[in-house]
Amino acid sequence: MSKEVRVGNLTLGGGNHVAIQSMVNVKTSKIAEVIEQIHELENLGCEIIRVSVKDEDDVQALAKIKKEISIPLVADIHFNYKFALSAIDLGVDKIRINPGNIGSDEKIAEVASALKANGTCVRVGSNSGSVEKEILAKYGKSEISLAESALKNVAILEKYGVDNIVISAKASSVPLTVATYRYLAKKTDYPLHLGVTEAGTDKMGTVKSSIGIGSLLLDGIGDTIRVSLTAHPREEIITAKRILRSVGLDKNFVEVISCPTCGRTEYDSISLANKVEELTANIKKPLKIAVMGCVVNGPGEAKDCDLGIAGGGGICAFFKKGEVYKKVPFAEAEREFLKEIENLVK
Repeated sequence: MSKEVRVGNLTLGGGNHVAIQSMVNVKTSKIAEVIEQIHELENLGCEIIRVSVKDEDDVQALAKIKKEISIPLVADIHFNYKFALSAIDLGVDKIRINPGNIGSDEKIAEVASALKANGTCVRVGSNSGSVEKEILAKYGKSEISLAESALKNVAILEKYGVDNIVISAKASSVPLTVATYRYLAKKTDYPLHLGVTEAGTDKMGTVKSSIGIGSLLLDGIGDTIRVSLTAHPREEIITAKRILRSVGLDKNFVEVISCPTCGRTEYDSISLANKVEELTANIKKPLKIAVMGCVVNGPGEAKDCDLGIAGGGGICAFFKKGEVYKKVPFAEAEREFLKEIENLVK
C-alpha cells in the first residue's frame, strides 16, 4: 500500500479512494473562464484541478482562482523556479515540476525549502519524451528507463528533505505505461498518479485510457487518475468516473446493464437502454437496472438486478431480482419502465 500525502483538503494514498483529476484548457490568466470551467468540472466529480503556469500573468491569477474554488489547485510549472516559489507562496495545494528542468541545485533547494515550509505537495514524474539521455543510453526506451527517470527526479527532492510527493510516469503507449507503473509500484511507496499521456481524441483516447488505467487499478496500483483526452475536460471526468465504476472502485451509482441485441429482439431495447442510462446518469445510489432484448437474456441473466425489462411476443415483462411482477404491451413499455425507475430511485 502506498503512503499517505496531503493535497489541500484531500488525502492521497494509504488506501484512500482513488481521486479524479483534470486540467483546465483555458489560459490561467483568464480568471473568470478558468473558474467557470473548474466549477463545471467539480460538479461532474473532479476532485483535483491543475492549471498551467506559463507567465507572470498566470502566476498572479492563482490566488484569485484558489479563493473561488473548493477543490485542491495544482500549478503546472516547467523551467522557471521563480514561478514555483510564487505559486507555493500564493497558496496552491500542489505543484507539478520536474527538478531536472528547474535549474541549478541552489534553485531546487530553494523550491524544496518552500515546499516544506508550506506543506505543499509536489508531483514529480517523467514521460516518454523527457527521459534523460544517460538513462536512455543505459536502458533504452523501456519501462525501466521511464520509471528510473521519475525516481531520479524524486531522489533530487528527497535529498533536500521533501517527501510529500506523488509520482507519475506516463507514455502514449498503453503497454509501456502499464509496465512502467507496475515497475514503480515495486520500487516505491509514494502515491502514484495514473494516466496514459497524449492518449488522443475522446474516441481512441477513451479506449487507451480505460485499458491502461483500468488494468492498473485492477492490480491495486494507483491513487489518483487523470484521463488525458483531446477534448473538453468534462469528457475526462466522465470517462474517469466510468473507469472507476467499471473496476468496482465506485459503487454509489446506477449500473445499467443491457444485452447487445440480436434477431430475437422484437422491441427497441437499444433506444430504451440509452434513455435509462441518461435518466440515471447523475443518481448516486447503488442500484442495478437491466434492459434485456428477450427472455433468453431476461430475468435469468439479470436476476441480481433491482429492476429489469425483457420483451417478446408483443409484451415486455418487468422484473425485480429475477421475479416478474408486471407485463405491459410494447407500445407502453418505455413510458411505464421509466416511471418504474423514477419510483425506484425516490
